[in-house]
Amino acid sequence: MNKPFSFKQFTIKQDRCAMKIGTDGVLLGAWTSVTHNSYSILDIGAGTGIISLMLAQRSAAENIEAIELDGDAFEQCTENFENSPWRDRLFCFHAGFDEFVDEYTEEEPDEFELYNVIVSNPPFYTEEVTSGNNARDTARQNTSLPFNELIEGASKLLTKDGSFSTIIPFKEEENFLNIAKTNGLFPSRITRVKGNPTSEIKRSLLEFTFTKTETFINELIIEKERHQYTDSYKELTKDFYLKM
Repeated sequence: MNKPFSFKQFTIKQDRCAMKIGTDGVLLGAWTSVTHNSYSILDIGAGTGIISLMLAQRSAAENIEAIELDGDAFEQCTENFENSPWRDRLFCFHAGFDEFVDEYTEEEPDEFELYNVIVSNPPFYTEEVTSGNNARDTARQNTSLPFNELIEGASKLLTKDGSFSTIIPFKEEENFLNIAKTNGLFPSRITRVKGNPTSEIKRSLLEFTFTKTETFINELIIEKERHQYTDSYKELTKDFYLKM
């Protein structure tokens, strides 16, 4: 798991990151909406930098910023950015999200300084998890970034016509939607993810805007059977995985 992970246009080093490359991050990086108007992107809790790099590949955004609290992950994320074809568009801050939001909102930013796209693959284990690896446990537990703090902060940093995308456990979906609503954010897209046709829904990909519209809801199945990927999953990830 510590070996560099090669995608079609970039390589990720992950030996110093508690959270390795996983399906969740790749799904979110491929699924998040980016348009020709996506000028400025913020990745909250960047880890290896995988999502930022995928969005750099997919968009023409001139400014892609990432925040990472863990020191080792921050250094590795920065290294991965520097070694990519988009190094001049990517920047990582070593900070907690709460301090980043406080510092940012103190400046009374005008519309152009906010972010068009905000994305986060947040820690989501509400129960205490102990694997023996403190950095990994912290990266997985949402005590380090509670959902309400994530959503409230995102709502402060998002342009009025921007979008906020995330991936969470399906069982947390209703709670997350309720918190978003209290912060003026409404779901525009929801994709519920299953590992295979007979398994339970495991994840929810959620996209929010400040405009209340009809929510587009669909389902994504990753594998037809073991190592036999569905056409929809291959279509979503084909620009990234070497063997897709």
